[in-house]
Amino acid sequence: MFARIVLILAGLAFFAPDLPCFAQNNKGKRSGSMYSMDKRRDRKKIICPVFENSRYPYHGIGVKLGDPFAISYKYYMSERFGIAVDFGKSASGLYNRYYRGKFYEYIDVDTASEGARVDYLSHKLNYDWVAELKFLWHVDAKGITPGLKMYFGVGTEIRNTQIDYNYYFTNVVNGSEVNKLGTFERQRHTFGPQVSVGIEYSYFQIPVSAFMEVELFHDISLDPGWQRFQGGAGLRYIF
Repeated sequence: MFARIVLILAGLAFFAPDLPCFAQNNKGKRSGSMYSMDKRRDRKKIICPVFENSRYPYHGIGVKLGDPFAISYKYYMSERFGIAVDFGKSASGLYNRYYRGKFYEYIDVDTASEGARVDYLSHKLNYDWVAELKFLWHVDAKGITPGLKMYFGVGTEIRNTQIDYNYYFTNVVNGSEVNKLGTFERQRHTFGPQVSVGIEYSYFQIPVSAFMEVELFHDISLDPGWQRFQGGAGLRYIF
């Protein structure tokens, strides 16, 4: 799915400059037929901005696909600076190995008797919510294509996870093995700093911005030192 989104956005970036231009700025008295003909003739040379320097600040709200899958809000303070807030659900399948490895840290079963052991069976995420707050710095990349910006950011990430673990408990009773199925629940609250880098594209006929980003999360609370690359792509409506 992520690869498909990347291909779609790349295609939009390639073909969008050939589209008719409906910028947010007013056309004034030159919006007659003669001007329209000239505009169509020279449309490849016309920058079609979603953002105008004289109209900051802007707001943007939309959806981000990836890790996490989230509702994304961005406050465009100025041409150079912005604040983004994402809230959603992590791509739990990407963390299966990590959560499985945590099983033996969380298990609390008495295995003191000779021959007793605990074997992991499975786990299930009841929820895995993620909230991100990022402060972003934008760099104009119109030299590559009109409407393109790169951005760099720092911020923080908070995660709240609830996991159900299932396991087999094997004990030796009167010389015979006895197997029992057990289950327990663990709640995880963690947070840490995050750095991000991405691109944002806003050369469309409608006030929409497309973005792709990669983030690095560093846990400093529950599992200090653990790091994870995340990222995604999405669209925001600009107003």
